[in-house]
Amino acid sequence: MLYYEIGSPEHDLSAEDLKKGLFEALHQLKDIDKVLAIPPDYTRLPSRAGELTEFTWQYYGDKLTDVLPALGTHTPMTHEQIDHMFGKMPASLIREHDWRNDVVTVGEVPAEFVKEVSEGAVNFTWPAQVNKLLLLGNFDLILSIGQVVPHEVVGMANYNKNVFVGTGGSEGINKSHFVGAAYGMERMMGHADTPVRKIFNYASDNFTTHLPILYVQTVVGLDKTDGKIKTRGLFIGDTYEVFDKAAKLSLQVNFEMLEKPLKKVVVWLDPTEFKSTWLGNKSVYRTRMAIDDDGELIVLAPALKEFGEDKEIDRLIRKYGYFGTPATLKACDENEELRNNLGAAAHLIHGSSEGRFSITYCPGKGEENLTQQEIESVGFKYADIDEVSAKYNPEKLKDGYNRVDGEEIFYISNPAIGLWAFKDRFKY
Repeated sequence: MLYYEIGSPEHDLSAEDLKKGLFEALHQLKDIDKVLAIPPDYTRLPSRAGELTEFTWQYYGDKLTDVLPALGTHTPMTHEQIDHMFGKMPASLIREHDWRNDVVTVGEVPAEFVKEVSEGAVNFTWPAQVNKLLLLGNFDLILSIGQVVPHEVVGMANYNKNVFVGTGGSEGINKSHFVGAAYGMERMMGHADTPVRKIFNYASDNFTTHLPILYVQTVVGLDKTDGKIKTRGLFIGDTYEVFDKAAKLSLQVNFEMLEKPLKKVVVWLDPTEFKSTWLGNKSVYRTRMAIDDDGELIVLAPALKEFGEDKEIDRLIRKYGYFGTPATLKACDENEELRNNLGAAAHLIHGSSEGRFSITYCPGKGEENLTQQEIESVGFKYADIDEVSAKYNPEKLKDGYNRVDGEEIFYISNPAIGLWAFKDRFKY
């Protein structure tokens, strides 16, 4: 059932609009005494999910007993991040998700189905795993809150991905990421109906129908007229329809089709959000269909301090690097540690340009920042952030095309909220 919907490419929803829509949907629910909220973590700050979670607390009060940020493999939120994202909601409600230890397998998607939907790219069962709190908490309502936006692993983020990846376990996360990588990221991004989504939907239809999950989905994008991030839609419901409607709007809001391939792209990684290449490589994922052969991607990353947020993934990235699909698959064949962490392997594939264009990272110069040697050791180029920023000043550039000293460059202030593609390269 769809409880609430509002949105268009022209909408600019305020906090009050979001609160009104959420309350209208929640008012339709009866006999709710215990609530769990599953918002994204701080890496999805522009989603407005923090405010929606705070509004949920305002509506239900003490009936909201637990808030489980959908960390997936991300680092647990700091006290400062919790306060910033969730406002006046008590921090004592926050529960940390441990993707290696806190999960229960609720069912397995058959290998035949996985092989069929991936068109033979992989042939293994997929475990549907969720945090044990969802099963043991005896909740009357589980609110899965988040933003629908183009995504490199599943095609379009959110809906049941928030549950099966955000609160999922190591095997489920690893295998789902690898399905997307093996099938082909460029065949996935910007599409709602993908092999990974079909696997998640199979799991929802067969293993979690007993859980009272209600999805609260936003669509958020950059307004090029004033350079501000604006909320274009809010969709609340408990069926696939809520995701389908949000995904269709997201394609209008977040996807930019270009008439020509880009020779040089400069991406800014906000230091409050991007501290790892695990996240920062969205600059690679979201632009790869737009950049020309022999083109150049320059990533300004002042807070870059690590490759993976998870220590083991960080170690694997450092060891095997971003050297393309053939090298990564060969490493998987020859090394059990990488075969046992297919999510990391998928990320190594995603983060490479396959030699088609160059990727230059410009980290900050603090003691915590990654060094030139570390950047180059994983297959990226390195450049001095001060020198590059002096030429391509993020404070002066506007999103989209810019001309700097007679050179045309394409600037992106936040790669997490968009997808860019040259029209001849995007596969409908």
